Amino acid sequence: MYEYLIGALAEATPAYAVVDCNGVGYMVEISVNTYTQIKDLTEVKLLTHYIVREDAHLLFGFATADEREMFRQLIKISGVGVATARVMLSTLTVNELKEAVISNNVRAIQSVKGIGAKSAQKIILELQDKIGKVSDNALSALFESNKNVEEALTALVMLGFAKPAADKVLQQVNKLTPGLSVEELIKQALKSL
Repeated sequence: MYEYLIGALAEATPAYAVVDCNGVGYMVEISVNTYTQIKDLTEVKLLTHYIVREDAHLLFGFATADEREMFRQLIKISGVGVATARVMLSTLTVNELKEAVISNNVRAIQSVKGIGAKSAQKIILELQDKIGKVSDNALSALFESNKNVEEALTALVMLGFAKPAADKVLQQVNKLTPGLSVEELIKQALKSL
């Protein structure tokens, strides 16, 4: 029913945002990842997913089309409701979730609060066909990016930097500018360490 909302960001919390569209405030439930992307904006565009229940009308907002599509795929899985899907998308980015599914990483899915081993396996099984449709180029770029981050982390630790701090900085650099070479990752990380 609602494809997206464009308006002033009247309020934003990690759980919901209020978007003022010509004097009407829409409360939209969001993930932490969406909150991170919109929290400093004054005007926002949120892609939406609208759910009507007996007891509630729920409007979910997403900063990206990928996140909305992943949410839609998750709620199609038996046993995964909207609350669980939102927690999953707050704990893992869409790319991290795709990578976990593709690499059969049950532990990564289990890192989400409320997801046990059986649920994680079921989610992976259900999503593998859908995520398998992602192009091979996109997958190889994702794995190459993570490989570069690991190599850069090893180099920074060898230079004497604490592993947790170096890892955190590298993850931030990779999130802001994905696809950097090992050397570029190290140079950017050194600016923040």
